[in-house]
Amino acid sequence: MTIKNTAINDYEKALSWEIFDKIYHRYDTINTILSAGILRSWRKKLVTAFPLTPNMVALDCATGTGEVIVSVMKNHHHSIKAYTGIDLSKNMMAIGQKRFKKMSYNNKVKFVHASATKIPYQDKTFNCVTMAFGIRNIVEYQTCLQDIYRVLADQGTVMIMEFSLPSVAPLRWLYLAYFRFVLPMIGGLLSGDKKAYSYLNKTVESFPYGEAFKKELEKVGFKVTMKPLTFGIATLYIGKK
Repeated sequence: MTIKNTAINDYEKALSWEIFDKIYHRYDTINTILSAGILRSWRKKLVTAFPLTPNMVALDCATGTGEVIVSVMKNHHHSIKAYTGIDLSKNMMAIGQKRFKKMSYNNKVKFVHASATKIPYQDKTFNCVTMAFGIRNIVEYQTCLQDIYRVLADQGTVMIMEFSLPSVAPLRWLYLAYFRFVLPMIGGLLSGDKKAYSYLNKTVESFPYGEAFKKELEKVGFKVTMKPLTFGIATLYIGKK
């Protein structure tokens, strides 16, 4: 049995931030439900691998509601001087800003309305750049990778977490069936926007993953290692400048 693939065009990707701007108020809750809590365990993997240096300065691209920043700062805020999140969705970032107001280290975190393909900072500004489940939504993702490389200090680290496809055929079939049919239905009911969750599976299937994405990072100049997550349904790419 085969499942027909669906393509996504550059126009849809370019306007993807508008989708997130609409579902921002339920985004984190819905993701937790749809992933059965797996997203939290994946973020823990990122936090564990986070490259700490004294007074480090970090950037989170396509930050959304700032979930990555929350996870990292909760564990490492004593070692981090500043952590900035950038995104095109102001509504998503507003959730993050509200969350950090309650924390004692809120002065170390800020959110900036900006594109990950035009990062508004000087060369070699950051010690680490993180990005979770955002790179596949960018049309010119190579430009994004180049700009991340530019703003990273020498010996800096990029950490990109993104969906991928399992190598085992039966598992891959089940995964795709869930993404194409189950996720849009449940996500649409919970969010009131079925289009947002129909969009998700299209970006996952059309974006390079595994060795293909590793090569894209290497083209920019990174030395890359990969950490498959949960049978390869997601991958953590760690690149060293």
